[in-house]
Amino acid sequence: MARVDVLMPQMGESIAEGTLSKWLKKVGDPVKRDEPLFEISTDKVDAEIPAPAAGVLAEIKVQEGQTVPVQTLVAILETEKGAAAPAPTKPEPPKAAEPKPPAPKPEPPAPRSEAPAPVRSGDGGVQTAEQRLRTKSTPLVRKIAAEHRVDISRIPGSGYAGRVTKQDILGYIERAPAAAPATPGSRLPAPGSVEHPAVEPWPGDRVEPWSKIRKITADHMVMSRRVSAHVASFFEVDFTRVAQLRGKAKQSYAERGVNLTFLAFIAKACAENLRTHPVVNAAVSADSTIYRADVNIGIAVALDWGLIVPVIRHADEMSLMGIARAINDLGERARTKKLSPDDIQRGTFTITNPGGFGPFAGIPIINQPQVAILGVGAIEKRPKVVIAADGTESIAIRTMGMLTMSYDHRVVDGADADKFLADVKKLLQEFPEGAM
Repeated sequence: MARVDVLMPQMGESIAEGTLSKWLKKVGDPVKRDEPLFEISTDKVDAEIPAPAAGVLAEIKVQEGQTVPVQTLVAILETEKGAAAPAPTKPEPPKAAEPKPPAPKPEPPAPRSEAPAPVRSGDGGVQTAEQRLRTKSTPLVRKIAAEHRVDISRIPGSGYAGRVTKQDILGYIERAPAAAPATPGSRLPAPGSVEHPAVEPWPGDRVEPWSKIRKITADHMVMSRRVSAHVASFFEVDFTRVAQLRGKAKQSYAERGVNLTFLAFIAKACAENLRTHPVVNAAVSADSTIYRADVNIGIAVALDWGLIVPVIRHADEMSLMGIARAINDLGERARTKKLSPDDIQRGTFTITNPGGFGPFAGIPIINQPQVAILGVGAIEKRPKVVIAADGTESIAIRTMGMLTMSYDHRVVDGADADKFLADVKKLLQEFPEGAM
């Protein structure tokens, strides 16, 4: 028998640790190579991790719910000699492969990493080794700290070697007392304080702690409502032409392995118009607006265990077929926990489609740091007043749906939002057959 070490994988360059959320096999179970072995949760994504070799799960080193650094030994497989993957197979745990904590030994002041950091020691002096360790967090954590004027070195870190994680800083912001009013010219609101009071369960109640993805989503939504000045516009759209084109093309798309949905048409219409309405495809950075060069559309996917937003990169350069294929692929990989951290980053605009569950309309919360999100209501046949070319009015059965866009009124004026939505509506109602 040969031994194969199973390590906590690194699911992205900025990720230093992962939480082992669930074992999919028990000790003694046979395991096939590439068969899902366990699930992990990180700040970025939930994923199933495949076995590096075929064999038997001999030992579990990390229990469910534990958070450990990447490259930590989590399990041992016993396999026939020669069956192991060319992965680490040393008889001892790969201590040398574990991330080395940035200890205070020979670490000269490194201006390349400390100088551009958005935070310094609380008293403006030289940071201690412990403070330097804490401030070496992910770019996302440093960005949140800069936005909320938070000194990372003052936050107790729960991550590897005391590093401050996204959950740490969001929790600190939630618990922090209201900050002083922003200085003149600054558009950043004070973090404020939101408490999550404990509620006593009654006899017979079931108490279920939040999963990591649910906690991240909750923190993100509360933070977004606090940061952005939310305003919404509603546009009713006649999808009759889209329904007709979809009916004609659905079978040919299916033969190529693609499910053609109304959502694909909506994403295509948004992608076509985000370039000409750049303020909707933007982000707020302190008291500046970043106009994104790329058009990357996030598609919110509702899962049994939470919500995730994979991203279609360069959507404005894609055909309807390409967008439909991307929506199918990302949705399937989200449901099967096959997304990578890169799949859910760098979005510039988000679409959420609760209409599939039946609501007429809804008001979604902006996906930070974006400035707009489009909500799609139920698309169904309804009576509609139709005006003919000669001005004659009649009531007809049309395929109708409501689009709702929430936008950040700090940078997106009502006129900007409504012009964008009007152009999206026009394209959907006059969708060219040649674009199929």
